[in-house]
Amino acid sequence: MSKIQVMDEVLANKIAAGEVVERTMNVVKELVENAIDAKSTEIHIDLMDSGVKEIKVTDNGIGMDQEDASLAFFRHATSKLKGLDDLFHIDSLGFRGEALPSIASVSDVLLKTSNGESGTEIHISGGKTLSIENGELRCGTSILVKDLFYNTPVRLKYLKSLYTELSYITEYVHKMALSYPEIKFVLTNNQKTLLNTDGSDRLLKVIHDIFGLSVTTKMIEIHGENDDYEISGYISYPEVQKSNKNAITLLVNGRYIKNNEIIRMITESYHTYMPPDRYPIVVLKIEVDPVLIDVNVHPTKMDIKFSKIDTLKELIQAVIKKELEHLTLIPDASLETMIENGKTKISTNYTMKTENEFDAQKKEEEFKEIEEMTFDFSKDTPYEVQEDTSSYGRKEEVETEENVSISNEQEARIKMMYPVGLVHGTYIIAENEDGMFLIDQHAANERINYEYYLTELGNPKPNSIDLLIPITLEFPSNEYLILKEHFDLLTSMGFSFEEFGLQTLVIRTIPIWLPKGNEERAIRKILEIIIEKESFDMERFVHKVAATVACKASIKANDHIEKEDMEILLERLRNCENPFTCPHGRPTIITYSKYDLEKLFKRSM
Repeated sequence: MSKIQVMDEVLANKIAAGEVVERTMNVVKELVENAIDAKSTEIHIDLMDSGVKEIKVTDNGIGMDQEDASLAFFRHATSKLKGLDDLFHIDSLGFRGEALPSIASVSDVLLKTSNGESGTEIHISGGKTLSIENGELRCGTSILVKDLFYNTPVRLKYLKSLYTELSYITEYVHKMALSYPEIKFVLTNNQKTLLNTDGSDRLLKVIHDIFGLSVTTKMIEIHGENDDYEISGYISYPEVQKSNKNAITLLVNGRYIKNNEIIRMITESYHTYMPPDRYPIVVLKIEVDPVLIDVNVHPTKMDIKFSKIDTLKELIQAVIKKELEHLTLIPDASLETMIENGKTKISTNYTMKTENEFDAQKKEEEFKEIEEMTFDFSKDTPYEVQEDTSSYGRKEEVETEENVSISNEQEARIKMMYPVGLVHGTYIIAENEDGMFLIDQHAANERINYEYYLTELGNPKPNSIDLLIPITLEFPSNEYLILKEHFDLLTSMGFSFEEFGLQTLVIRTIPIWLPKGNEERAIRKILEIIIEKESFDMERFVHKVAATVACKASIKANDHIEKEDMEILLERLRNCENPFTCPHGRPTIITYSKYDLEKLFKRSM
């Protein structure tokens, strides 16, 4: 007797359900995608207990007749593919023919559908058809899924809490609403409305419905195209940040996808505009010939493969960077006075890192390596360490202010600011006709030095200086082997060195841009950056070196500087390509408009 047998249809569907239906969100996803493919203009998703007890999806699409409705619950039955060639030209969301039979095998399903000419009602429980009857003639389809996983208790046991399951569903419906602003989406849970879009085909209106007004006013419309791809959508100002990448929505030909490569390219486009562990809000629509993508990678169809992905990444980066470079990105404190418990509270729309993330202790740790330094603000080179701590780096020969004036070749991105004082030895207070500004002197100095070091690192013939006493550095053998692989990189940066023994490096010549007094510490940081990465990326290396050395060379918090030095610092900050953030993405400037100040002091009501 043969040991190999053809699997029972119900058993096969339950196995398929393990891939297609992992949680309540997957059920909603499959049913909503079917509704969209049915040309619906209005889709209602009604949940009971986050979908664990009941999921009902109702649409006003084209519906089905009785024959199609019955066939829809057979495995691999689909109206989206007719032949092999169609697999390479998929323009629908669903096509595998696995969703409905998989859902029906692990739940109780009631289908009501009509194409306007005939109505059908089908009841299936645990994969077995209980009844097929005539139904009402309302054009469209309604599917009720009850008692999910009632016959697979192990899967039911491993569902998350109701709030977690609801958050997954809500996030997915948000993505679909952003993908199809021309469709009205209504999401309810236990009869409470969670989302209600108007289907007016206005993407910004959907963004408002999901994220609120404060985010909507900080969104920038983008558009770009090349020979293979066309992109459009909205990106947020850098000050609008999230702690995770869930707010980045990628839509390819209307399909919501997850792609870490594209997400990384988007976040890299915000490089130095926001901290590396923060993410913007982005809705990015990608239109491409279906021949250039493969959606048949995973049963959930949320992971797809791109042909010519490098041209897509280049397009995304170019478009986002172009938009950011033309913006004035000084966060507005937007003072609003509110009365709470009899006390006046000042709120702000400023959404950078919270106080506990940049508390005083962390700030001290950030600068504890740096010795007491003084700085020369009169040179075009970075503000360098001086040995005279009694004069705050003021030399006898100070160059005129003309040396730091803005070049006529480029227009400053911010207006002239006039310093009036210093708070806590850290924040410069400045003013102009638009209002009052607070400038973090360390962050501003870091930005200036960072752009200087980027220029120096890109210099093919860097200027170097011989050391009177060579610097000897010893490394573990595994790290030294990695360094040997990049000796040519050190040479191109202006270092001259020789090997001493099996794992020791003797540095004899260094580039002149290294911060004086901190040469060895800066060299060690550069070598650590080379060692720490398994896969070396030249562009990231250059940016990280520039940011690291800039921090070491910059004025510290709690260093008091004179007014003339403040003027030079602010003027040089204006001359930067991006004067709004330090290399780590923290703001250099925030502003209080004249109106906000008058409102705070009750001069304007």
